[in-house]
Amino acid sequence: MNSKKIIFLVLLFFVGITGVFAHGVDENTQTFLSGNDGVAFGPFLYIGAKHMLTGYDHLLFLVGVIFFLYRPKEVLLYVSFFTIGHSATLLFGVMSNISINAYLIDAIIALSIVYKGFDNLGGFKRFFGTQPNTKAAVLIFGLFHGFGLASKLQDFKFEKEGLFTNLLGFNIGVEIGQFIALTFVLILITLWRRHSSFMKFSTITNTLLMAAGFTLIGYQLTGYFTS
Repeated sequence: MNSKKIIFLVLLFFVGITGVFAHGVDENTQTFLSGNDGVAFGPFLYIGAKHMLTGYDHLLFLVGVIFFLYRPKEVLLYVSFFTIGHSATLLFGVMSNISINAYLIDAIIALSIVYKGFDNLGGFKRFFGTQPNTKAAVLIFGLFHGFGLASKLQDFKFEKEGLFTNLLGFNIGVEIGQFIALTFVLILITLWRRHSSFMKFSTITNTLLMAAGFTLIGYQLTGYFTS
C-alpha cells in the first residue's frame, strides 16, 4: 500500500468520523435491553463489542493515545490503563446507580480527544512549559469513558438479578470490540510510519483529531442546553 493511500485512509477516518454525532443504542438493541430479564451473558457481550466498534469517541481517544507509541509494550501499557479506568467506572456506575448527565459525560469524553491531540502536538510543553503525566491522564479519562458507557446502560433500569454477570459480559464485549478496532488502526498506522509522510502529516492529523473533539463537545453541550 503506497503512502498516498495510507494518508487518505487515515484522514478519511478522522474527518469522516465527525459526520456521525451519536453512537447511542440502536432500536433492536433497545428492544432487547428493555425486555431483558435475568442473565444474558452472550447477548450483552455482543452488544458491548458492537457498541465499542461504533463508539467513535472512545476510539478517537485511543487513536490519539497510540499515535506516537512505537513499542508493543507501550501500546499494551497505555491501553491497559484505559481499560482499567473504564472497566471500573462502567461496573461501579451501573451497580451503584451513579447517574451522570449523558450529554455532560460525553462532552468530557470529547474533551479527552482534544487533550490527546493537543498533547501529541506538544502543546503542553510549548504553551505551559510542562508535560502532564500521560499514563495518569489516560487512566483518569478512562474513568470518564467508563461513566459514559454506564450512562448508556442506566437508561434501561435493569433488575438486580443477573446484573453483574450481564455487565461483565458487556465489559468483556467492549474489550473485544476495542481489540478489533485497535488492531485495524495499529496496522494502518504501522504501515504509514514506514513512509516519510507520517511525520510530515502528523501535525494535520492531530489537528483534525482536536477538531473532531471540539465538534463533539459543541454537539454534546448543545444537546445539554436544549434538552
